[in-house]
Amino acid sequence: MIRVLVVDDHAVVRSGFRMILNAQDDLSVVGEAGDGEEALALARDLLPDVVLMDLHMPETDGVTATGWITAELPGVRVLALSTFDLDEYVVEALRAGASGFLPKDISPEELLEGVRVVHRGDSVVAPRLLTRLIGTFVRAVRPRPATMPPELAGLTDREREVLVLIARGRSNPEIAETLDVAASTVKNHVTSLFAKLGVRDRAQAVVIAYEAGFVTPGTTG
Repeated sequence: MIRVLVVDDHAVVRSGFRMILNAQDDLSVVGEAGDGEEALALARDLLPDVVLMDLHMPETDGVTATGWITAELPGVRVLALSTFDLDEYVVEALRAGASGFLPKDISPEELLEGVRVVHRGDSVVAPRLLTRLIGTFVRAVRPRPATMPPELAGLTDREREVLVLIARGRSNPEIAETLDVAASTVKNHVTSLFAKLGVRDRAQAVVIAYEAGFVTPGTTG
């Protein structure tokens, strides 16, 4: 059973998500919160598997709450929700440790799949949508650093190639085809570079790749 905490400042939205999630045999809403501080308190008490986190809330917003939860409770996955597809709050949430994001107007089926994907440890953000979003905001928000961060300097040449391809929206099978290597080899490279970068998933890796200047907006090919 995947245990879900729903966080949104609108009770009717929380109720809708609860009905959708509780209708599934493998999903259960274990709690609801109306703001970021309440979300952290409930996450501590309930230790949910996944937190559905609205980003736009009064008082403590979803970005701040995401940072608190992922820092204190690394086993809890956060799936950010936003009214807007291209929203700087989404990038900030990914930086804060969210495993991905979905727009609020998605279908129930997409929501359910998103929760399950995040629970498996993957990023729920569609690779090319993620690339478009990061390309729009990251470069404008943070300039390229003058010196390469040590965690990036420690990557091998092949790991850098893999990181660039991840940032361009390529899946592991597509990376394997591009580099003419086995899929298992790509998986090993991804695991290694994630460990070196200190990230949990592709979403955070893409943010780092853009901020380091490995990939620039528009280079999705």
